[in-house]
Amino acid sequence: MEEKISSGSEILDRLLEGGYERDVVTTIYGPAGSGKSTACLLAAIAASKSGKKALFIDTEGGYSVTRLKQLANDSKKLMESIIFLKPTTFEEQKKHFSSLKAMVNQKIGLIVVDTITNLYRSERTSDNVELNRELGRQMAALVELVRTKSIPVLLTNQVYSDMEPKKGVRMVGGDIIAYNSKCLIELKLFHGNKRSALLHRHRNLPQREVLFEIRNEGFVELKDSGFRLF
Repeated sequence: MEEKISSGSEILDRLLEGGYERDVVTTIYGPAGSGKSTACLLAAIAASKSGKKALFIDTEGGYSVTRLKQLANDSKKLMESIIFLKPTTFEEQKKHFSSLKAMVNQKIGLIVVDTITNLYRSERTSDNVELNRELGRQMAALVELVRTKSIPVLLTNQVYSDMEPKKGVRMVGGDIIAYNSKCLIELKLFHGNKRSALLHRHRNLPQREVLFEIRNEGFVELKDSGFRLF
């Protein structure tokens, strides 16, 4: 069995030396407009091309048929290979996660959650103990699936600015997400269409960063940008 699946992006495949690992949770995080949802669609397209289906949990309503048509030649066939779940509350998200194990079979080649903390964040109050526990249970369910079924899981996550400027941005959900994600990729948004993908954590690869733009066909590496190593 292959250890990795294609991300659907040549840039990310090179950054990850082959793509997303099957037995870990990968989390892509960054500000709005940095390319997180595009990365999810590219991965779902790649899964479809391999003959598998993608289970896609869309918590933001970010799925766009128009964008899918730009990225894929046969968008009609592709839509038939993606199973969409669209929770509108964190309680609905909880129910979907409770049924994940029963929904996963040999036809599923990828699980996507875009965005894992969107509904969680909208329901946060002064007392979030149970909310955090539920988010932890959902992450544990995903970890169990990748370990027992070897089905890669791709998550996107939101960020917020830390009060201390030197610490930059932090992921919503903090350690709950970070601890359970063995691969962390930060997308950064610069002036104009310039972006970067920073491989923050990987069990086999060093930290490194690549510059790219988002175009109709997906992620396009900036000319002569190469990898920036840390």
